[in-house]
Amino acid sequence: MEIIEKAPAKINLGLDVLYKRDDGYHELEMIMASIDLADRLTFQPIREEKIIIETNSGFLPTDRKNNIFQAIEAMKKHYNFPGGIHVELHKNIPVAAGLGGGSSDAAATFRGVNRLFSLNATLEDLTQLAIPIGTDIPFCLQGNTALVTGLGEIVTPLTNPIPQCWVVLVKPKISVSTPRVFSKIEAESLSHPNIEKLKASIEKNDYSEMTQYLGNSLEDYTTAKFPVVQHIKDKMIQFGADASVMSGSGPTVIGLCDKYSRALHVANSLKGFCQEVYVVRTLNK
Repeated sequence: MEIIEKAPAKINLGLDVLYKRDDGYHELEMIMASIDLADRLTFQPIREEKIIIETNSGFLPTDRKNNIFQAIEAMKKHYNFPGGIHVELHKNIPVAAGLGGGSSDAAATFRGVNRLFSLNATLEDLTQLAIPIGTDIPFCLQGNTALVTGLGEIVTPLTNPIPQCWVVLVKPKISVSTPRVFSKIEAESLSHPNIEKLKASIEKNDYSEMTQYLGNSLEDYTTAKFPVVQHIKDKMIQFGADASVMSGSGPTVIGLCDKYSRALHVANSLKGFCQEVYVVRTLNK
C-alpha cells in the first residue's frame, strides 16, 4: 500500500512582527496563501522500525534534522502504529526560500501517516503534534488563505480565498536563516503593514485593493543585508507586476499579476537576473 500527498508552497501576502514575547519569540500577524508549486511525497509502510527518507534534493538531510522525520516520530510516539515508514520526497519547492517547503512537507507527512494507518486523527490532533516541530505547519495542514497569528500556530481561514491571480516567484542565489533574522530584529524599529485592511480586501474579493496592502516587516532586515531582494522587487514593478513583496523571511520575492500574459512577461524579463523564476497560480480549494 502507498499513499501520495502533495505539499503546496505558501506565500506571505502580509507579515507583521508585533512585539517580542516574554518567552523570547515574536508575536506575529500574517496573511498566508497556498500556491500550486508543490512537493510530492509517497509513503509506504515497512516492517522494520525505521524511518527511511529518499529525495531528489541533495540539499536536504534525511535524518532527524528533517521535518518529515520529526513528524513521523511524533505520530509514532502518539499513536504507536506498527513498523516503520519509507518516504520518497520529490522536491519542487526551493529550499530555504521563505515558501514553507519544509513545513508543507511535514504537514503532508502528518496527513499521509494519518491515512496510511487509518488513525482517524482530527485536524486539531495533528495541529497539536505539529506545533513543536514548526509554526508554519498548522497553516500548511489547512492551506488555502488564512489569517495566522501567535507564533504561527493560530490559523483562522478567511471567508474568501485570495482573489485568483498569477504569482511570479523569484529566488536569488542566497539562503536566509529564519531563526537568525528573528534573532536580529527589533519589532519597534520595523515597518508594519496593515494586515486588517489586507484581510478585508481579500474577503471582499477586491484584487486591486489587495495589491495596495501587501507588506512584510522582515523586509527591513533582509533587504538591508541582501540588497538583491530590493532590486528584484523594484524590477518586478518595472516589468509590470501589480505588486511585489518578499515572502516570509526571504529571500524569495513574489509579484502578483491579474493576467497570465503579464506574469509571463515579468518572469521572462527577470530570468536575466535570477535562474530560479516560477509562474504559478494561487491555490483556492
